[in-house]
Amino acid sequence: LEPGLPGLARYVRQSLDHPYHLSLMQYKARHHLSYLQSLPNRKSTTAIEELATAEFHLNKLQHQKEMEEVKRYRVQLTKIISLIYVVDDLFDLVGTLEELSLFTEAIKMWNTGAADSLPSGMRSCYKAIYATTYDIADTVEEEHGFNPVNHLRNSWAVLFDGFMVESKWLAAGLVPAAEDYLRNGVVTSGMPLTLTHVLFLLGHDHAACHDAAKLTDHIPPPISCPAKILRLWDDMGSAEDEAQEGLDGSYRDFYLMENPRCAPSDAEEHMRRLIAREWEELNRECFSRRTFSSSFMRACLNATRMVSVMYSYDKEQRLLVLEDYARMLLL
Repeated sequence: LEPGLPGLARYVRQSLDHPYHLSLMQYKARHHLSYLQSLPNRKSTTAIEELATAEFHLNKLQHQKEMEEVKRYRVQLTKIISLIYVVDDLFDLVGTLEELSLFTEAIKMWNTGAADSLPSGMRSCYKAIYATTYDIADTVEEEHGFNPVNHLRNSWAVLFDGFMVESKWLAAGLVPAAEDYLRNGVVTSGMPLTLTHVLFLLGHDHAACHDAAKLTDHIPPPISCPAKILRLWDDMGSAEDEAQEGLDGSYRDFYLMENPRCAPSDAEEHMRRLIAREWEELNRECFSRRTFSSSFMRACLNATRMVSVMYSYDKEQRLLVLEDYARMLLL
């Protein structure tokens, strides 16, 4: 091979596996700069490359600093996402239907005393949700002058209702239609809850309150598209890694039940087409900005880009892209 061709082949393969628009910008920038620096017979770098390298290192320092702080924007979201995972496991692996029903009612009552009768694990989780929600609401009030606690607690109630739907399906031995599962899976993905918090942390006031209040009836595309993409990616790759033996099902499982002539590879291809369709819808929303501000739309777009980083499992169920990304930013 001619000098530079092996590096070019790797660069092209990486670009095909992780297209620019669907990937996180800093992750793409690192690979692009690495490729440019590997080219033979380069005598000097351009001013643009030097600026890009400087920006990359500044962002890296910012991420490292945020790891040490407890009141920063991304750290607040990390708390919410962590709690979503805990609640998901409590519903899937721990609680009985009766306990989960009491857990859901406690969230709707939104009173610390309502958690007293819960098992200790659920009681601890409830108190963490309660405290974190007020902490974030207070942060929003300090920075933007309004308190969204009622909208945030309502978003938690919506998430719990979604998990209860799945638990009742499982307890009754029901097999939902794939589309019904996916519609509910948009809620249980946790993306609507997370992006509702983003909405308020970005300082959106009256319009945000109006739109957040509608989430129980209709989840707008800038939120539903990332949520659906997350649910489909998750169901393609993570079920085997979670040691749940498929008890709570997945879109792939239910699609194959409805289409017995399809092979698993056919179901996966169908899911990838659905993901592509949601990306098209999200792109339309980003260009039109009919409902939300450009800052919130960027957050939705970046959240969606992060999905493929979090759920790109290899054959050994390792998240190599996520490992690479974390190493790139934090080490």
